[in-house]
This record gives sequence, structure tokens and C-alpha cells, in this order.
Amino acid sequence: MTKLNQPDDEGMRLVVFSIERQRYALHLSAVDRALRAVQVTPLPNAPAIVLGVINVEGRVVPVVNIRARFGLDEREMRLSDALILARTPKRTVVLSADAVEGLLERPTRQIQDAASIFPELPYLQGVAKLDDGLVLIHDLASFLSLDEERELDVAMTNATPTRQP
Repeated sequence: MTKLNQPDDEGMRLVVFSIERQRYALHLSAVDRALRAVQVTPLPNAPAIVLGVINVEGRVVPVVNIRARFGLDEREMRLSDALILARTPKRTVVLSADAVEGLLERPTRQIQDAASIFPELPYLQGVAKLDDGLVLIHDLASFLSLDEERELDVAMTNATPTRQP
């Protein structure tokens, strides 16, 4: 997990996205790029948190259900949704979002450690306060549990790569 107690003059660069009008963020260094929504292929024996897989330039990449992780209402993916291609310490994943809002840079001292606000949510690293609300900063290193990582490893190993047009 990236530490929040960096020198005060360092800024934190974040990619901000929204789900159900709540803003979330990932560290820019963990994001490869945003993609348009595509059809997700189910992945047999994957953990419940995984919606399925997509083909990204010949690589089969799991799509993680961020709505389920945060206890939000489920809904079908829409053509207007965004997919965020990102890297955890162990793998490349895709997160689905309603929209990608852009980049945000804040001095580290202006970001509150999430453990002091949401101690039961280990996959949140911090909270950035903006004039019009909060941005919840994800920690992708702890987003999947160890059991989910193992289940996903097995499911991905057993997956037969499929080609999408």
C-alpha cells in the first residue's frame, strides 16, 4: 500500500471515476488507461467479485465488480460505462465505472487516511476533500482478498482465451 505520510510538498496524482454519483480514485501510477465498455465473457469458477474477462490486445484480463465490493446496487453494464485498465501488485485488472472524470492532484497532507474514517474497508487508502464532496481513494493492492486472488489464479489458468471481433 502506498503510504500517505509522504513529505508535505509531494502531490498525489489520481484518476477520478464515478459510480452512482460517488467519486472514487486510483493512483495514476496504477492506471494504464480507460476503455469503452465491451461485452464481458463469464469466467467459470472465478470468485464472486469477478464479472468475467475481456480481451485487451490479445490478453485475457479479469473485470472486477467494484459495485459488489462496495455493496452498491448491481446493474447491467451500459455502453456509456467506462472500463479502467489498472495494475495491482499481482496482476492487471479492469474496473467498471459509470464514468472517468479525469485527473486530480492534491498535496499528500490534504488527504486523510481512510483507516481513521472507514477502518472496516481495507481496500480504501484515503479520502480527498473537494469543494463539492469527497473522493474515496482505492488501494488496489488489497482490493482482492487472498482467497479471491487464489480462486482467480485457478480460474484464469483454466480459462481458454477467446477472441473478440
